[in-house]
Amino acid sequence: MISVTIDEQISFGKEEHGAVLSLSMDELRELAHHIEDCIDRFLYHVTRDKQASLLRRTVRSPKTLLFRQRLAAEVQLLKKIPEEAHQREKRYRVFAGLSSLTRHAESSSCSSGSDPHTLKADIVGIDGPTDELVQQLQEESEGLTKQLKVISIVGIHGSGKTVLAREVYESDVGRQFSLRAWVSATGKGPKEVLMEILRKFGRPVVDESNVDQLTVDLREYLGEKRYLIVMDDMQTDQWSTIEAAFPEDNAVKSRVMVTTTIQSVANACSFSNGYVHKMTRLGDKHSEQLFIKKACPTQYLGYTRPPKEVLKKCDGQPLALVTMGQFLRKNGWPTGPNCEDVCTHLSRHLEQDETLERMRRVIIHSFSSLPGHGPKACLLYFSMFPFDRPIRRKSLMRRWLAEGFVETQLSSSENFNTLIDRNIIEPIIIRNNDQVKTCKTYGMMHEFILLMSTSQDFITLLSGNKVERKYVRRLSLHHNSATSGSSLGIDLSLVRSLMVFGEAGKAILNFQMYQLLRVLDLEQCTDMEDDHLKDICNLLLLKYLSLGETITSLPKEIEKLKLLETLDLRRTKVKMLPIEVLMLPCLLHLFGKFQLSDKVKKTSDVQKFFLTEQSNLETLAGFVTDGCQGFPQIMSYMMNLRKLKIWLEMSERSTNFNDLVNAIQKYIHDDKETCNDSRSLSLHFDDGTENILNFLKAPSYLRSLKLKGKLLELPQFVTSMRGLRELCLSSTKLTTGLLVALTNLKDLQHLKLIADELEDFIIEAQAFPGLVHLSFVLQRATLPTIEGGALLYLISLKLICKDLVGLADIKINHLICLQEVSLDPRVTPETREAWEKAAKKHPNRPKVLLVDPADESESEPADGSVASTPTVSEAMETSSTSEVAVQGGDIQMLVNQGLSTAPEKKKNCAVQPSSKDELNSAFRNIGLSEVALGLPELSVAQNGMVSSYTGPSRKIYRPCTKFEYRPY
Repeated sequence: MISVTIDEQISFGKEEHGAVLSLSMDELRELAHHIEDCIDRFLYHVTRDKQASLLRRTVRSPKTLLFRQRLAAEVQLLKKIPEEAHQREKRYRVFAGLSSLTRHAESSSCSSGSDPHTLKADIVGIDGPTDELVQQLQEESEGLTKQLKVISIVGIHGSGKTVLAREVYESDVGRQFSLRAWVSATGKGPKEVLMEILRKFGRPVVDESNVDQLTVDLREYLGEKRYLIVMDDMQTDQWSTIEAAFPEDNAVKSRVMVTTTIQSVANACSFSNGYVHKMTRLGDKHSEQLFIKKACPTQYLGYTRPPKEVLKKCDGQPLALVTMGQFLRKNGWPTGPNCEDVCTHLSRHLEQDETLERMRRVIIHSFSSLPGHGPKACLLYFSMFPFDRPIRRKSLMRRWLAEGFVETQLSSSENFNTLIDRNIIEPIIIRNNDQVKTCKTYGMMHEFILLMSTSQDFITLLSGNKVERKYVRRLSLHHNSATSGSSLGIDLSLVRSLMVFGEAGKAILNFQMYQLLRVLDLEQCTDMEDDHLKDICNLLLLKYLSLGETITSLPKEIEKLKLLETLDLRRTKVKMLPIEVLMLPCLLHLFGKFQLSDKVKKTSDVQKFFLTEQSNLETLAGFVTDGCQGFPQIMSYMMNLRKLKIWLEMSERSTNFNDLVNAIQKYIHDDKETCNDSRSLSLHFDDGTENILNFLKAPSYLRSLKLKGKLLELPQFVTSMRGLRELCLSSTKLTTGLLVALTNLKDLQHLKLIADELEDFIIEAQAFPGLVHLSFVLQRATLPTIEGGALLYLISLKLICKDLVGLADIKINHLICLQEVSLDPRVTPETREAWEKAAKKHPNRPKVLLVDPADESESEPADGSVASTPTVSEAMETSSTSEVAVQGGDIQMLVNQGLSTAPEKKKNCAVQPSSKDELNSAFRNIGLSEVALGLPELSVAQNGMVSSYTGPSRKIYRPCTKFEYRPY
C-alpha cells in the first residue's frame, strides 16, 4: 500500500532496510502507473473506435492492429516483471524484516506530539478557554443536578489540547477535587486505560483482570468521592466501554476530561450531560506573540516583525509556531541572510530538519492513522489546490469519483466525513442544514501533503517553468507559473488531472497533446478561449469538466464526451445550451444558468434518447425558461433527477407555463411506496411568474425547497408536502399569514427566511415541533416573538441583521436545547455583549457566533476563490474563518457534524468501457485472455496507486526493468 510507503520512508528512511524499501516502492509504484497507462490507452482507443464511422474504422484498421500488437507486447512485459522480482526475492530475501520494521514505524509515530510539560511562559491565548473550562468544573447555576460531567477537548494534533487540559487540571478549582488522576490514552485500549487510572489512585491491579472486573473495581473505589480524571489523547470511542466505571449520580460534581483529535469521539464522550470544547487557531496577535517568544533573541525584540509567509504557513497552530520559531532562531533570525527563503523551501525543511522533528512526527501520525487507502488518496488530492483557498465539498467529491479514488458517491461522502471528523481539514462555510459547503487544509498539513504528493509522483506543481519529471499524472498550475514556450519537456498525453489557477500559456492549453485526461478544471484559467473547446471535445476519457468566465459558448462536438459525468458552467458566460449536452449518456451533474434554444429539432435520435429514459442526469442547476423553450418538455423524461434549479422569466412570448407546471408536478409527485430520496427544488421568480405555484397540487414530496421571489402566501402544495426537511424563503416582505402557515410543517428541521422585513409574528407554544435550525437574514430587525414552549428542539438560531439591537425581546432561556447563536459581525459591541451575557446565563451556555452575511447567501462560491473573513476587531483575536464563536470574550470556530450522504452513483451509462466483462472481452479480441494479462496478485487502484499485492509469499517485490512508454 502506497500510504504505508509514505510513513516508512519518512520514519526510518535513513536505515538500510528503509532505503531499500523506498527504492523498491518507487519502482513498484512506477509499475502500477505503467499498468494503468496501458489500460487507459486501450480504453481510449476502444472509445474512439466506438464513436467512429465504419469508413473511419476501416481507414484506421492498420494503425489499430499495430497498436494492439504493441499493447500485447507491453502486457507480456508487465507480466514478467513481478515474476522476475519474486524469483529474485526468493534468492536474496531482501525484505525479511519488513513486517517488524513496519510495526516499529507505526509504534514510533503513534505519539500525538502533545507535551504536558510546556513552559508556562510559552503559553499564549488560552486564558479565555481556560476560564470557560474551569467554570465547567464547577456547578454552573442553580437548578442543575450534581451529576458527573464529561468535558471533551477536541482539535488537530498540535493545537494545544493537552496544554489547555493541563492548565485546567492544575488550576485552583482543579486542585479542589479529592481524587485526581491524569492518564495517557495514546495507543491504549479500554483495559489499559482502566488499569492506569487504578494505578494512579494506588489501587492494586491484576494483569489478568478483564474490562468488566476493572470497571467494577474502579466504580466501587470512586463511590461517593469527588474526582477529576483526565484521559489525554483518546483516539477511539473507548468511552462506551468504560463509561460504567464512573458513577453518574454520586451527587458531588465529579468531572472527567478527555482530549482527542476525533470529533465523533468527543461527541460520544460528552453525549449526556457533557460539554465539547473545539480548539481554534490562534489569531494574528497571539500567533505573532508566540512565534517571537521562540524565534527572537531578547536583544532583538522589536527589531522586525515575523515574516507574514511563515505565520501564514503556521496557520495559528501552536505547535507549528513553536517549532518554526525554533527553526528560524537556529538559522539566525531575524538577522540571518537566508531567513526569507525558508517558506520557499519549507516542505524540504519539514522533511529533513531535526528541529522540525516533533512537527513532522505529529503530521505523519495524523496521516498514517487514517483508515485505509481511500482517505489518504483523497487527502493528498488537496495539494492540487492553492493553500488557504476554499474548496467546494461536493465539487471535490465528484473529482474523487472521476479520479477513481472512490467507487460511489456514498464512499466519497464517507471519506470526506472521515477527514472532517479527524480535524485534518477545516470547514470554512457550513450550510444551515449542518452540511459543510467549503473547506480547506491547515497550513502545515498542506505543506506535508504537498511534499508527499510531489515526492510520490502523485501530483506535479508547475512553478517557474520547471518540471523535474517527464511523465506527469496530475498537473496543477498556480498563479505566476504559466509558460509561454511551445514545449514543457513533459509528456502531457499521460496527464489524468489538470487544474489551472491564473494564466496557463499556450503549451498547457494545447489539448491535442492530452489523451487520458479525466479531470479538467479551468474555472479560474484566465487565457482559455472558445477555440480550445474543439480539442477538449476529443478527450474521450474526460469525466469532470469545469470552465471559466472566458467561455461564451459550447460546440456541438461536446457530444463526443460520452463518459463525462460532471459539467460545471457556473462561471462561464454560456447562455444557450446545445441539446447534445443533455444527451450525454453518463452525465450526472450539470451546473450553470442557461436556456435551451427553441429552435432545437426534435429529431428521432433526440426523441429516442429521452423517450427510452436513457438520461442519467441527477443534478440540473439550472435552466432559465419563459415557458417557450424546450426544457420543460425534456425535463419530464429525466427520471433520475434529484436536484433541480429553475429561473422563471417573463418575456413577450410568455403565454403560459403549463408545460413547466406539468414537469414540476411530475418531479415533486409523491409515491409514498417509493419516495424516500433526497429530491430538492429551487425556484427563482420574476414578477408575475410566482403564480404558477398555485397550480402545483398535493400529494407532493421534497427533501429541500427554496423559493425566491414575491411571496405573499405559502403555496398550498407546500403546507401538505411530505418529507420536507429544509425550506428557504426569500422575498422583499414575508407576511404574517405566510409565517403562521410555516409553523404547521411537522417534518421541517431547517428553516431560513431572507427578507427586508418580517410582518408581526408570534411563534407560539408547540410551534415548529421538529425544527433544529432557524435562520433570519434581514435588512431590518423585525424579529418574531418567541413564547415559552415553542421551538423545543432548536439547536441553532441565526440572527443575521446588522441593525439588531440588544436581545430584540428574544428570551433564549425558553430554548432548552439551544447550543449556538449566530450574529452579524457588524452589530454593535453592546449587542454582542448582551448576547454573550445571555448565553452565560443559559443552562447550556450556547456559543455565540459571528457569521459573515455573504456566507448566508445561496450562491455557490468557486473553488479556489478567496475565503471570506468575519469583520471583527483585532482585539478579539479572530482566526481567518467565516464562522467564529465567542466564549467569555474569546473567539472560537464551530465545526458542525451531521453531514448527509450522497446517493449512489448510477451505473447504467450507455458507454462504460471500464467494466470488467467488456475489458476482458476487448483483451480477448486482441489475442490476450484475462490470465494472459498476468497480474492477478497486484491490485492497482484507478488512480494508479498500488492498493494491495498478494503474491505467493505476500511480500513486496522489486521490479528491475525501467520503461520508456510512448502513446500510440
